[in-house]
Amino acid sequence: MTAMTSTDESTTGLRPATRAVVAGREGREPGQQVGSPLVLTSTYAADGPVNYARNGNPTWSAFEEALGSLEGGRALVFGSGMAAVAAALSLVPIGGVVVAPHSAYNGTLATLKEREKRGELTVRTVELADTAATVDALAGADLVWLESPTNPLLEVADLEALVEAARAAGVLSVVDNTFATPLAQRPLELGSDLVVHSVTKYLSGHSDVILGACVVREDGDQIFTALSGHRSLYGAIAGPLETWLALRGIRTLHLRLERASANAAVLATRLADHPSVVTVRYPGVGAMVAFDVGATVEDAEAVCAAVQVISHSTSLGGVETQIERRRRWPNEPDVVPDNLLRLSVGIEDVEDLWTDLQRALDSLG
Repeated sequence: MTAMTSTDESTTGLRPATRAVVAGREGREPGQQVGSPLVLTSTYAADGPVNYARNGNPTWSAFEEALGSLEGGRALVFGSGMAAVAAALSLVPIGGVVVAPHSAYNGTLATLKEREKRGELTVRTVELADTAATVDALAGADLVWLESPTNPLLEVADLEALVEAARAAGVLSVVDNTFATPLAQRPLELGSDLVVHSVTKYLSGHSDVILGACVVREDGDQIFTALSGHRSLYGAIAGPLETWLALRGIRTLHLRLERASANAAVLATRLADHPSVVTVRYPGVGAMVAFDVGATVEDAEAVCAAVQVISHSTSLGGVETQIERRRRWPNEPDVVPDNLLRLSVGIEDVEDLWTDLQRALDSLG
């Protein structure tokens, strides 16, 4: 096994935007490359720090150093966001209890449902915005899964209170920080044990890789070892090329998120004033907006079909703006309205985005 990198001491004291650019780079000896190299290998010479490529790769280490620096912990990259989710949930003992949101990423909820169906664990469903009810549900639990904002309802949880309550109760706390990114919140600093990312989304930011990551507290040696072992044993590993692309994406995370968030704020305000929009769900930060449109499934689908600049597609966090009706997926929770549209706002000119969206909304009559 290789010893994966933790927060780089050379970035200590730097602001997040600077960390995103400089973390995970090699030294500055004369003639050395400035960027981290892409290393494509399956095999290493014997007796070195890495014995096989399923256990480590220099490109992984560079990415993990950069993400760990941003989150304030030790990162492990995985082959997909779901691989990272599965690794985190592997920390729950057989017969354990997981407290989970009533609305969250449907892949996470589907995994929990499948494991509960097999008798491996029990799920307690809560509304994360109800802090008192969520704290009450922690009694006797093994792990609490947190999202804030939640996907796709964009509910905001009191992460600090929930993480503190989980720690007091001896419950492992996991925060999916995909929507917020470490530029908007750093759950490990609040006391969370583990952060999970779909790196596919904002971190890589260009809709061209599938990747995931877990980030563990600096003092979380036991969890880090368990996750690292899970990754190697089950082959949940990332391709070096995808990892290198994601590292390149992190370099511009602060710029992309700043522009996309500004666009989202404008669109949320204008959507709230449109007569075809029933409810706007926008937490006030970030680049995700959800809104209920019209009165029927057909109304929502018509808006998705009418946009021309905005992409009607399933993903988020890319440079392009994307929209979809979430309940078109059979495993989306029932609490999500049929006519809810999730809008991942990109970095295009906001006036072009609004013209496109307004035209689609106006077509409903």
